[in-house]
Amino acid sequence: VQLQASGGGLVQAGGSLRLSCVASGPHFSTYGTGWFRQAPGKEREFVAGISGSGRSTNYEDSVKGRFTISRDNAKNTVYLQMNSLKPEDTAVYYCAAGRLGFGRSAPYEYWGRGTLVTVSS
Repeated sequence: VQLQASGGGLVQAGGSLRLSCVASGPHFSTYGTGWFRQAPGKEREFVAGISGSGRSTNYEDSVKGRFTISRDNAKNTVYLQMNSLKPEDTAVYYCAAGRLGFGRSAPYEYWGRGTLVTVSS
């Protein structure tokens, strides 16, 4: 499975962006998928995860109520809708996929290249 994240850019605080993670390869609906981010000088952190079916999701506390993860398995794509963006959301965002869960500690097998999100104040 190869993953390609896109949709990053520069946005003002309070604005919105939608990230996409497109997967190549079969059986993507059997993979849990997560979004992670890494800000300059900080460790990578979990943002949100979604089960292969899309019926279950989880979020890091600081993005709850602002970010929404979803997926369209017919398009092999997972989305991260980000609303009410804050400067502290500035980071490189990565998507990851694996067959053994979709939480912050799941053993993701595949990682995509990141997409940069910059939120100006």
